[in-house]
Amino acid sequence: MKIQRQVNVRKAAMYSIIINALQIIAVIALAVYILTDGVNSALQGPLGDVVVLLLAVVVTWGAAVDIMEAYRAGKLSFKLHGLNETVTQMSDLNVAMRIQRHDFLNHLQVVYSLIEMREYEEANRYIEQVYGDIQSVSQALKTACAPVNALLRAKMAEAKQRGVDVELSVHAVWENLPLPAWEMCRVLSNLIDNAMDALEGQSSPRLLITLNEDVKSFSFEVKNNGPAIPEKHLNSIFEPGFSGKGEGRGMGLHIARETMRGEGGDLTVESNEIFTAFRGFIPKPLINKEEEK
Repeated sequence: MKIQRQVNVRKAAMYSIIINALQIIAVIALAVYILTDGVNSALQGPLGDVVVLLLAVVVTWGAAVDIMEAYRAGKLSFKLHGLNETVTQMSDLNVAMRIQRHDFLNHLQVVYSLIEMREYEEANRYIEQVYGDIQSVSQALKTACAPVNALLRAKMAEAKQRGVDVELSVHAVWENLPLPAWEMCRVLSNLIDNAMDALEGQSSPRLLITLNEDVKSFSFEVKNNGPAIPEKHLNSIFEPGFSGKGEGRGMGLHIARETMRGEGGDLTVESNEIFTAFRGFIPKPLINKEEEK
């Protein structure tokens, strides 16, 4: 039986960079060794020097090209991972909407039957429950960005499973974002996940997600009522590798802030005994009036 193994492209790219870097160092060291008469061989002399130098140049050039390609493959893998998450979230949203559409008629029949049986209190409770489910989906469909809608829907469902009370406040259309939607989803996803992790074990965990925009920028806030971040960590929380979750973590907040700054925006944090809030913004692209006409 043939065993299939899943290839980790990012790990392979990292190994390729390391190996090729070592190759460059080894070739340069060999060239220096030979050119300084470290060995007695037929390659000594002007001809030998030319051959060794050409070999060093060719191998170094090849290794440098390999490193560049490995770096590009790593970046591509990162983007594909983000796109895969977005597609999964949109698929989940589509399934949820199809289920609700399918069940809507059944809900009406149940309510009608309860009213006919004069079970008004039971009908009222049933309507409230159904309305809550429909409202949770409609809340996540307020922006013009489908991937963001899908992400919010998926995270609201996850929060419900984890016992977190979520309030979604959308006062924006979020149309024509200046960065790819999957990158914005990666930023929001990281902040929401961190917030839910911080709420683990809290007696009344609450999460507030706010989306805003004005004439100049798109903005958001992810706020939770979990424990305060120690003041000594506030200045280093966005540094690469900083994490309280164990080794191998701690890149999410750094990537999120660099993503916002790459578009001329920023990501900040405020934390006290009452709440912890991450706030981000990116400026809207300037509209060319001639093109608008």
